[in-house]
Amino acid sequence: MNSLCLVTPALSGANNGNWQTARRWARWLAADYRVRVVSEWDGGDDAVLLALHARRSAASVAAFAAAHPDRPLVLALTGTDLYRDIHVDAAAQRSLALAWRLVVLHEAAPGDLPPELQTKCDVCFQSTNSLPPLPKTPRHLRALMVGHLRDEKSPQTLWATARRLQHRADILIDHVGGALDPALGAAAESCAARCGNYRWLGGLPHADTLRRIRQAHVLVHASRMEGGAHVVMEAICRGTPVLASRIPGNVGLLGAGYGGYFELGDDAGLAALLERARDDPAMLAGLMAQGRARAPLFQPGHERATLRRIVEGALESPP
Repeated sequence: MNSLCLVTPALSGANNGNWQTARRWARWLAADYRVRVVSEWDGGDDAVLLALHARRSAASVAAFAAAHPDRPLVLALTGTDLYRDIHVDAAAQRSLALAWRLVVLHEAAPGDLPPELQTKCDVCFQSTNSLPPLPKTPRHLRALMVGHLRDEKSPQTLWATARRLQHRADILIDHVGGALDPALGAAAESCAARCGNYRWLGGLPHADTLRRIRQAHVLVHASRMEGGAHVVMEAICRGTPVLASRIPGNVGLLGAGYGGYFELGDDAGLAALLERARDDPAMLAGLMAQGRARAPLFQPGHERATLRRIVEGALESPP
Protein backbone atom coordinates (compact mmCIF):
# COMPACT_ATOMS: atom_id res chain seq x y z
CA MET A 1 0.00 0.00 0.00
CA ASN A 2 1.40 3.40 -1.02
CA SER A 3 2.10 6.07 1.56
CA LEU A 4 0.26 9.38 1.20
CA CYS A 5 1.33 12.44 3.17
CA LEU A 6 -1.44 14.95 3.81
CA VAL A 7 -0.03 18.36 4.73
CA THR A 8 -2.38 20.79 6.44
CA PRO A 9 -1.47 24.16 7.99
CA ALA A 10 -4.04 23.51 10.73
CA LEU A 11 -4.06 20.46 13.00
CA SER A 12 -6.76 19.46 15.47
CA GLY A 13 -6.15 22.29 17.91
CA ALA A 14 -7.20 24.88 15.33
CA ASN A 15 -10.75 23.51 15.01
CA ASN A 16 -11.20 25.29 11.67
CA GLY A 17 -12.21 24.42 8.14
CA ASN A 18 -8.76 23.26 7.02
CA TRP A 19 -8.55 20.80 9.89
CA GLN A 20 -12.06 19.48 9.29
CA THR A 21 -11.16 18.91 5.63
CA ALA A 22 -7.86 17.22 6.45
CA ARG A 23 -9.42 14.90 9.01
CA ARG A 24 -12.20 13.86 6.64
CA TRP A 25 -9.88 13.31 3.66
CA ALA A 26 -7.42 11.30 5.74
CA ARG A 27 -10.19 9.01 6.94
CA TRP A 28 -11.46 8.35 3.44
CA LEU A 29 -8.06 7.84 1.80
CA ALA A 30 -6.96 5.42 4.53
CA ALA A 31 -8.75 2.60 2.69
CA ASP A 32 -6.30 2.92 -0.22
CA TYR A 33 -3.14 4.50 1.27
CA ARG A 34 -1.08 4.63 4.44
CA VAL A 35 -2.03 8.20 5.33
CA ARG A 36 0.12 10.52 7.43
CA VAL A 37 -1.29 13.90 8.49
CA VAL A 38 1.38 16.51 9.28
CA SER A 39 1.71 20.27 9.41
CA GLU A 40 4.94 20.14 7.37
CA TRP A 41 6.39 17.43 5.13
CA ASP A 42 9.25 15.74 6.99
CA GLY A 43 11.12 14.03 4.17
CA GLY A 44 9.29 10.71 4.29
CA ASP A 45 9.29 8.20 1.44
CA ASP A 46 5.73 9.03 0.38
CA ALA A 47 4.27 8.00 -2.97
CA VAL A 48 2.09 11.10 -3.16
CA LEU A 49 1.77 14.44 -1.39
CA LEU A 50 -1.63 16.05 -0.85
CA ALA A 51 -1.19 19.59 0.50
CA LEU A 52 -3.80 22.08 1.67
CA HIS A 53 -3.17 25.81 1.01
CA ALA A 54 -0.70 27.11 -1.56
CA ARG A 55 1.14 29.59 0.66
CA ARG A 56 1.03 27.98 4.08
CA SER A 57 2.15 24.63 2.69
CA ALA A 58 4.61 26.16 0.22
CA ALA A 59 7.74 24.89 2.01
CA SER A 60 6.41 21.32 2.04
CA VAL A 61 5.39 21.52 -1.61
CA ALA A 62 8.81 22.78 -2.67
CA ALA A 63 10.68 20.22 -0.56
CA PHE A 64 8.64 17.26 -1.82
CA ALA A 65 8.96 18.39 -5.45
CA ALA A 66 12.74 18.69 -5.08
CA ALA A 67 13.10 15.30 -3.37
CA HIS A 68 10.65 13.41 -5.56
CA PRO A 69 10.14 15.22 -8.89
CA ASP A 70 8.68 12.04 -10.39
CA ARG A 71 5.99 11.58 -7.71
CA PRO A 72 2.51 13.16 -7.82
CA LEU A 73 1.85 16.34 -5.91
CA VAL A 74 -1.77 17.40 -5.42
CA LEU A 75 -2.51 20.87 -4.05
CA ALA A 76 -5.88 21.94 -2.66
CA LEU A 77 -6.70 25.66 -2.71
CA THR A 78 -8.78 26.26 0.38
CA GLY A 79 -9.64 29.94 0.61
CA THR A 80 -7.36 32.89 1.21
CA ASP A 81 -4.72 31.33 -1.03
CA LEU A 82 -7.12 31.21 -3.99
CA TYR A 83 -8.42 34.76 -3.64
CA ARG A 84 -5.35 36.53 -2.26
CA ASP A 85 -2.06 34.67 -1.93
CA ILE A 86 -1.66 33.23 -5.43
CA HIS A 87 -2.00 36.72 -6.88
CA VAL A 88 0.69 38.38 -4.74
CA ASP A 89 2.86 35.73 -3.06
CA ALA A 90 5.77 34.17 -4.95
CA ALA A 91 5.85 31.04 -2.78
CA ALA A 92 2.15 30.40 -3.38
CA GLN A 93 2.62 30.90 -7.12
CA ARG A 94 5.50 28.40 -7.10
CA SER A 95 3.23 25.89 -5.37
CA LEU A 96 0.76 26.19 -8.25
CA ALA A 97 3.51 25.60 -10.79
CA LEU A 98 4.89 22.53 -8.96
CA ALA A 99 1.54 20.83 -8.38
CA TRP A 100 0.53 18.03 -10.73
CA ARG A 101 -3.14 18.55 -9.93
CA LEU A 102 -5.04 21.42 -8.33
CA VAL A 103 -8.18 20.89 -6.24
CA VAL A 104 -10.74 23.64 -5.65
CA LEU A 105 -13.80 23.42 -3.43
CA HIS A 106 -16.59 25.11 -5.39
CA GLU A 107 -17.77 25.24 -8.97
CA ALA A 108 -16.87 28.88 -9.67
CA ALA A 109 -13.25 28.53 -8.55
CA PRO A 110 -11.62 27.24 -11.77
CA GLY A 111 -12.57 30.50 -13.46
CA ASP A 112 -10.57 32.39 -10.82
CA LEU A 113 -7.33 30.66 -11.84
CA PRO A 114 -5.05 31.72 -14.69
CA PRO A 115 -6.09 29.98 -17.94
CA GLU A 116 -2.89 27.94 -18.13
CA LEU A 117 -3.70 26.31 -14.76
CA GLN A 118 -7.35 25.51 -15.37
CA THR A 119 -6.51 22.33 -17.30
CA LYS A 120 -5.03 20.71 -14.20
CA CYS A 121 -7.86 21.81 -11.89
CA ASP A 122 -10.57 19.59 -10.38
CA VAL A 123 -13.63 20.62 -8.35
CA CYS A 124 -14.22 18.62 -5.18
CA PHE A 125 -17.19 19.80 -3.16
CA GLN A 126 -16.76 19.20 0.55
CA SER A 127 -19.45 17.30 2.38
CA THR A 128 -21.27 16.80 5.63
CA ASN A 129 -23.87 14.46 7.04
CA SER A 130 -27.50 15.39 6.42
CA LEU A 131 -30.13 15.72 9.13
CA PRO A 132 -33.78 16.74 8.83
CA PRO A 133 -34.59 20.31 9.86
CA LEU A 134 -35.85 20.95 13.37
CA PRO A 135 -39.12 22.73 14.15
CA LYS A 136 -38.47 26.42 14.89
CA THR A 137 -40.22 28.67 17.37
CA PRO A 138 -42.60 31.22 15.83
CA ARG A 139 -41.94 33.70 18.66
CA HIS A 140 -38.78 35.13 17.07
CA LEU A 141 -36.23 34.61 14.32
CA ARG A 142 -32.78 33.45 15.43
CA ALA A 143 -29.92 34.15 13.04
CA LEU A 144 -26.52 32.52 13.54
CA MET A 145 -23.12 33.47 12.17
CA VAL A 146 -20.27 30.95 12.51
CA GLY A 147 -16.62 31.84 11.96
CA HIS A 148 -13.58 32.79 13.98
CA LEU A 149 -13.19 36.54 14.38
CA ARG A 150 -10.84 37.62 11.59
CA ASP A 151 -11.14 40.18 8.86
CA GLU A 152 -11.77 37.63 6.08
CA LYS A 153 -15.06 36.68 7.77
CA SER A 154 -16.26 40.32 7.85
CA PRO A 155 -17.74 40.24 11.37
CA GLN A 156 -18.07 44.02 11.10
CA THR A 157 -20.99 43.46 8.71
CA LEU A 158 -22.83 41.43 11.34
CA TRP A 159 -22.23 43.99 14.08
CA ALA A 160 -23.50 46.85 11.92
CA THR A 161 -26.56 44.74 11.08
CA ALA A 162 -27.24 44.09 14.77
CA ARG A 163 -27.15 47.83 15.43
CA ARG A 164 -29.62 48.42 12.58
CA LEU A 165 -32.01 45.84 14.01
CA GLN A 166 -31.98 46.91 17.65
CA HIS A 167 -35.62 47.95 17.30
CA ARG A 168 -36.63 44.40 16.31
CA ALA A 169 -36.91 42.44 19.54
CA ASP A 170 -38.15 39.50 17.46
CA ILE A 171 -34.86 39.14 15.51
CA LEU A 172 -32.02 37.63 17.58
CA ILE A 173 -28.43 37.24 16.38
CA ASP A 174 -25.94 34.69 17.75
CA HIS A 175 -22.27 34.68 16.78
CA VAL A 176 -19.96 31.65 17.22
CA GLY A 177 -16.20 32.01 16.79
CA GLY A 178 -13.00 32.51 18.70
CA ALA A 179 -11.26 35.90 18.77
CA LEU A 180 -8.25 35.24 16.56
CA ASP A 181 -7.84 39.02 16.43
CA PRO A 182 -8.06 40.54 19.95
CA ALA A 183 -9.31 43.85 18.54
CA LEU A 184 -12.21 42.05 16.87
CA GLY A 185 -12.93 40.23 20.12
CA ALA A 186 -13.19 43.58 21.88
CA ALA A 187 -15.49 44.83 19.13
CA ALA A 188 -17.73 41.78 19.57
CA GLU A 189 -17.94 42.40 23.31
CA SER A 190 -18.79 46.06 22.69
CA CYS A 191 -21.56 45.14 20.27
CA ALA A 192 -23.02 42.65 22.75
CA ALA A 193 -22.99 45.29 25.47
CA ARG A 194 -24.76 47.84 23.30
CA CYS A 195 -27.16 45.60 21.38
CA GLY A 196 -29.48 43.37 23.35
CA ASN A 197 -30.31 41.41 20.20
CA TYR A 198 -26.69 40.21 19.68
CA ARG A 199 -24.78 37.50 21.57
CA TRP A 200 -21.15 36.58 21.01
CA LEU A 201 -20.73 32.97 22.16
CA GLY A 202 -16.99 32.65 21.49
CA GLY A 203 -15.43 29.47 20.17
CA LEU A 204 -17.49 26.31 20.66
CA PRO A 205 -16.82 22.60 20.02
CA HIS A 206 -17.84 21.50 16.55
CA ALA A 207 -20.72 19.36 17.80
CA ASP A 208 -22.19 22.29 19.73
CA THR A 209 -21.88 24.53 16.68
CA LEU A 210 -23.66 21.98 14.49
CA ARG A 211 -26.49 21.81 17.01
CA ARG A 212 -26.88 25.58 16.96
CA ILE A 213 -26.86 25.62 13.15
CA ARG A 214 -29.71 23.13 13.13
CA GLN A 215 -31.67 25.13 15.72
CA ALA A 216 -31.28 28.48 13.94
CA HIS A 217 -33.87 29.87 11.56
CA VAL A 218 -31.12 31.13 9.26
CA LEU A 219 -27.32 31.07 8.95
CA VAL A 220 -25.52 34.31 8.07
CA HIS A 221 -22.27 34.02 6.12
CA ALA A 222 -20.77 37.46 5.48
CA SER A 223 -17.24 36.50 4.38
CA ARG A 224 -14.98 38.56 2.13
CA MET A 225 -13.25 35.49 0.69
CA GLU A 226 -13.86 31.76 0.86
CA GLY A 227 -12.59 28.71 -0.94
CA GLY A 228 -15.81 26.84 -0.14
CA ALA A 229 -17.07 27.37 3.39
CA HIS A 230 -17.89 24.15 5.23
CA VAL A 231 -20.38 25.92 7.47
CA VAL A 232 -22.53 26.80 4.44
CA MET A 233 -22.78 23.12 3.52
CA GLU A 234 -23.49 22.15 7.12
CA ALA A 235 -26.43 24.55 7.17
CA ILE A 236 -27.83 23.45 3.80
CA CYS A 237 -27.62 19.76 4.76
CA ARG A 238 -29.48 20.46 8.02
CA GLY A 239 -32.32 22.38 6.42
CA THR A 240 -31.17 25.80 7.65
CA PRO A 241 -31.37 28.53 4.98
CA VAL A 242 -28.31 30.69 4.36
CA LEU A 243 -27.98 34.44 3.86
CA ALA A 244 -24.59 34.94 2.21
CA SER A 245 -22.37 37.64 0.80
CA ARG A 246 -22.28 37.56 -2.99
CA ILE A 247 -18.68 36.40 -3.41
CA PRO A 248 -17.43 33.61 -5.73
CA GLY A 249 -16.87 31.17 -2.85
CA ASN A 250 -20.51 31.43 -1.78
CA VAL A 251 -22.04 31.58 -5.25
CA GLY A 252 -19.97 28.52 -6.23
CA LEU A 253 -21.68 26.56 -3.44
CA LEU A 254 -25.21 27.93 -3.45
CA GLY A 255 -25.62 28.55 -7.19
CA ALA A 256 -25.94 31.73 -9.22
CA GLY A 257 -29.73 31.85 -8.89
CA TYR A 258 -29.89 31.50 -5.11
CA GLY A 259 -32.22 34.03 -3.47
CA GLY A 260 -30.38 34.77 -0.23
CA TYR A 261 -27.46 36.97 -1.29
CA PHE A 262 -26.47 40.43 -0.07
CA GLU A 263 -23.58 42.45 -1.43
CA LEU A 264 -20.26 42.20 0.39
CA GLY A 265 -20.24 44.50 3.43
CA ASP A 266 -23.84 45.63 2.87
CA ASP A 267 -25.23 45.61 6.40
CA ALA A 268 -28.38 47.41 5.26
CA GLY A 269 -28.99 44.68 2.70
CA LEU A 270 -28.43 41.95 5.28
CA ALA A 271 -30.75 43.68 7.76
CA ALA A 272 -33.44 43.90 5.09
CA LEU A 273 -33.09 40.18 4.32
CA LEU A 274 -33.38 39.29 8.01
CA GLU A 275 -36.50 41.43 8.38
CA ARG A 276 -38.00 39.80 5.32
CA ALA A 277 -37.10 36.35 6.65
CA ARG A 278 -38.96 37.18 9.85
CA ASP A 279 -41.97 38.85 8.25
CA ASP A 280 -42.47 36.69 5.12
CA PRO A 281 -42.61 32.93 5.87
CA ALA A 282 -42.53 32.16 2.15
CA MET A 283 -39.01 33.54 1.88
CA LEU A 284 -37.41 30.98 4.17
CA ALA A 285 -39.45 28.20 2.59
CA GLY A 286 -38.13 29.22 -0.84
CA LEU A 287 -34.52 29.30 0.37
CA MET A 288 -34.95 25.87 1.99
CA ALA A 289 -36.19 24.47 -1.33
CA GLN A 290 -33.19 25.92 -3.15
CA GLY A 291 -30.91 24.43 -0.51
CA ARG A 292 -32.46 20.97 -0.90
CA ALA A 293 -31.73 21.12 -4.61
CA ARG A 294 -28.01 21.77 -3.92
CA ALA A 295 -27.65 19.32 -1.02
CA PRO A 296 -26.76 16.24 -3.16
CA LEU A 297 -23.52 18.00 -4.13
CA PHE A 298 -22.47 17.96 -0.47
CA GLN A 299 -23.05 14.29 0.32
CA PRO A 300 -20.07 12.34 1.70
CA GLY A 301 -20.22 9.70 -1.03
CA HIS A 302 -19.89 12.36 -3.71
CA GLU A 303 -16.86 13.98 -2.08
CA ARG A 304 -15.17 10.65 -1.31
CA ALA A 305 -15.51 9.38 -4.88
CA THR A 306 -14.23 12.66 -6.33
CA LEU A 307 -11.21 12.78 -4.02
CA ARG A 308 -10.22 9.19 -4.72
CA ARG A 309 -10.54 9.78 -8.46
CA ILE A 310 -8.27 12.84 -8.26
CA VAL A 311 -5.51 11.08 -6.30
CA GLU A 312 -5.70 7.93 -8.41
CA GLY A 313 -5.58 10.01 -11.58
CA ALA A 314 -2.49 11.85 -10.39
CA LEU A 315 -0.72 8.55 -9.69
CA GLU A 316 -1.63 7.12 -13.08
CA SER A 317 -1.08 10.16 -15.29
CA PRO A 318 2.06 12.29 -14.84
CA PRO A 319 1.68 15.89 -15.97
